[in-house]
Amino acid sequence: MENILSNKKILIAEDEPAMLNALTDKFKREGSIVIGADNGKSALDLAIKEKPDVVMLDILMPQMSGMEVLSGIRNASDWGKKVPIIMLTNLSPNEEIMNGVTKDEPSYYLIKSDWKLYEVVEKVRDCFRSPAL
Repeated sequence: MENILSNKKILIAEDEPAMLNALTDKFKREGSIVIGADNGKSALDLAIKEKPDVVMLDILMPQMSGMEVLSGIRNASDWGKKVPIIMLTNLSPNEEIMNGVTKDEPSYYLIKSDWKLYEVVEKVRDCFRSPAL
């Protein structure tokens, strides 16, 4: 069976080194091409330059929040309007966050403590199973 994540480009924006390394290692083992960013500004710059197949964003990051990155990606180009974005954060969602996430679909909101690493991988796989992609 073909691995749906093989050769998919994934941008992971996470300022916590242990989490970034764990996600990077897991997706590389799946055959994905991983681009890592440890702050929001570099995440936005890399997203616009590299045009990954999916973007994973932490919300609380230095230089620029994940919500600002989400908005910047959506406003950057046609690619940015439709790329799947997964918000992976420790923050419980409030109305402002959820309004931003739902207005900028396809977007998903995952609270880190509620998801195991293999479940995050499955969520990314689901992005590629969608008929829109």
